[in-house]
Amino acid sequence: MEMEMNDDLGVTIDRLAAATSLLEQTVERLEEKIAATEQKLIALEARAAAPAPAAIPAGSGRKTLPTAMTTLLAKQGVTLDSLEPGSLQAGSLDAALSSLSLEQRIAVKAQLLRAGLLG
Repeated sequence: MEMEMNDDLGVTIDRLAAATSLLEQTVERLEEKIAATEQKLIALEARAAAPAPAAIPAGSGRKTLPTAMTTLLAKQGVTLDSLEPGSLQAGSLDAALSSLSLEQRIAVKAQLLRAGLLG
């Protein structure tokens, strides 16, 4: 009986040693991951602390309209050839675009805003 207990105890000790070894390996891998994550965090904090590049001016986007949009406006009697940026007013544009659907009017105004032609 004592021999069986010693064998069982030996098996248990071997299993505990194997589990301890696996736990130690896991801890080492986790420590490596933590160190890598800390390095990434330091890099992100440094990037966040760096001065931001100069902001892009609001009117520096697209300065032209797609051909389809220009044609649509021309059909409604609005010509863009002689317009200065920001010279179109939404109210006057509404009257010219009244025959279009709501979705088309929104699309036209969005394009004009992006091109800097709607003030």
